[in-house]
Amino acid sequence: MEQGAARERATERPYPPSGDAVRVPEQARGEHTHGEPAARRPAAVPAPAPRVVQRHSVRDQILEALRTALVGGELVPGEVYSGPALAERFGVSATPVREAMQRLAVEGAVEVVPNRGFRVTERTPRELAELAEVRALIEVPVMLRLARTVPAARWADLRPLAEATGAAAARGDRAHYAETDRAFHRAVLSLAGNEQLLAVADDLHRRSQWPLISAPALRHGELVADAAEHTALLDALIAQDLAVVQSLVREHFAGSEY
Repeated sequence: MEQGAARERATERPYPPSGDAVRVPEQARGEHTHGEPAARRPAAVPAPAPRVVQRHSVRDQILEALRTALVGGELVPGEVYSGPALAERFGVSATPVREAMQRLAVEGAVEVVPNRGFRVTERTPRELAELAEVRALIEVPVMLRLARTVPAARWADLRPLAEATGAAAARGDRAHYAETDRAFHRAVLSLAGNEQLLAVADDLHRRSQWPLISAPALRHGELVADAAEHTALLDALIAQDLAVVQSLVREHFAGSEY
């Protein structure tokens, strides 16, 4: 049995492949040193509140680090990553790592492999096209309605977000571009005042950013062109040019299918 376990561990892909591939904030490290002795306190002083909030904070930080690694291609589609190996890398216990990976499983980014860990989902171009179609069905009519009702000054306030996507694209920083792209779309859709719409659209957007099977190398020019559409969309929204708004949003989704 020990030999079988050794072979199983040998098949797991170490993560990340290089020593500095993924970083988490320093406050996330060392949160789970459960073996530390409890300090003595006077009887009259109440014990501190349980550390559940801190644990969840660590989990959330690791979740964001894993999402960044997924978008950046550091977690490879089809590969299996063990919870303990990831936990050792992050310097925490396996519990918050498993919780973060379970959340990614719910989002469809990974799937559970019993007794081994988590396999990064292998996405297909067809799945990405389907997500783009659903996003267009939701976002196009909302943006057309907003174009008729939102004052130009409100759209102008979103220009720094559009510029942030352009800066990330110019650097070729795909992970940061994904983050700023979601932030821009959230800001636009938030003007509709519908929290359920915002949650659904954000989930679809995030799913559309997971890597494809044998994803091609980052195409810098296409990323820059995609980012430029944010600024063009703001200009069309300010001008209340509904035809251009509709065309840009549809092209934006179609152009993100890579």
